[in-house]
Amino acid sequence: MTTAVTRDAERTTAAHGIGRVAREVAGLHADDVDRSARFPTETFAALREAEVLGALVPGDLGGGGATLGEVSAGVGVLARQCASSAMVLAMHHLQVACLARHGRTDALRRFLGDVADRQLLIASATTEAGIGGRLRESSCALHVQDGSFELEKQAPVVSYGAQADAVLVTARRTPDSPPGDQVLVACVKPQLSLEQVGQWDTLGLRGTCSPGFVVRATGSVPMVLSDPFADIAAETMLPYSHILWSHVWLGIASAAVGKAGALVRKKARQDPGTVPPGARRLAELDVVYQQLAALVASTLSRYDEGAGGRRAESVGDAVALNALKVGASKLVVDVVTGALGICGMDGYREGTPFSLGRQLRDAHSAALMVSNDRILGDNAQLLLIAKDPVAGTEGNQ
Repeated sequence: MTTAVTRDAERTTAAHGIGRVAREVAGLHADDVDRSARFPTETFAALREAEVLGALVPGDLGGGGATLGEVSAGVGVLARQCASSAMVLAMHHLQVACLARHGRTDALRRFLGDVADRQLLIASATTEAGIGGRLRESSCALHVQDGSFELEKQAPVVSYGAQADAVLVTARRTPDSPPGDQVLVACVKPQLSLEQVGQWDTLGLRGTCSPGFVVRATGSVPMVLSDPFADIAAETMLPYSHILWSHVWLGIASAAVGKAGALVRKKARQDPGTVPPGARRLAELDVVYQQLAALVASTLSRYDEGAGGRRAESVGDAVALNALKVGASKLVVDVVTGALGICGMDGYREGTPFSLGRQLRDAHSAALMVSNDRILGDNAQLLLIAKDPVAGTEGNQ
């Protein structure tokens, strides 16, 4: 069965080499990455060699100048083989997008050039102990003196922090600032240190290696992004995170549909001239998969307007992007569960060509990456002020 991820792969990822890396590297190591809960080192070595990590860096800074659609398609292709690798790449692209769209100082532009030239891996630390998952609030603060800053943050989760070359950290603008007056700071090794707190032993996405850390960093003030973090979060983090993450989930669903289809075709070959019982269920499953693919594609088309994309700036944008996250995170579980029903024990057992344990466990992470309950609560408030709650748009759009 040809899927949206497969079709898009040939058209959008050739320049970045992701399709080859996915097939020849990520797929070979995915089970061990999952079993050992280890970082997909081999995959990222190959992605660096293919110069994928600089894809969203503007061309005038030495990067690929890629569009959101191109990198999203690459993430989806990679997720079909290894969702952990794809999620790390998606989160890295998100950080690069923030830098490219909001990092205006000479120091930050030079750093972006280094990301492309040296293929640096960028992580983020936006959650904080005691804040309760509220992205738009910080407890830690930036301390500035003589043109330099220092900060310390208790971060309960920093995905691939130990492997990252830099981390974008949220903090209050000053020690006297209220929790919502935040800035985003590019903290770069060796002026960055991470003290691990706890372990990472989870049900799914085990290769993202996301334990807690105490983040300590120093640097020059020009490494602080000038735009308020509230603007960065609304205009860039919201669309890029939900669109990139949804492509990870689309890739997981694509892998599950592919396995179910392969098993049904195998049974058809074993009994020529008959239609296997699973064929009808496969057709039904494809309907759900196409719903997921259409949701992802339609939201992407709204923001993928060339290199740099369009910023999310309205209530309608926020509602639509939040709906993408909640809808896609539910549909991916439906697709993988449906595929498991078709594959039966061949999908339930580990070590068969049709095993779906990893895909099922990875799919269930989708509802937890920013809780769906929290997002639905946000949309409930947004829809109260939207003039057209059915469309989720404002009257002036």
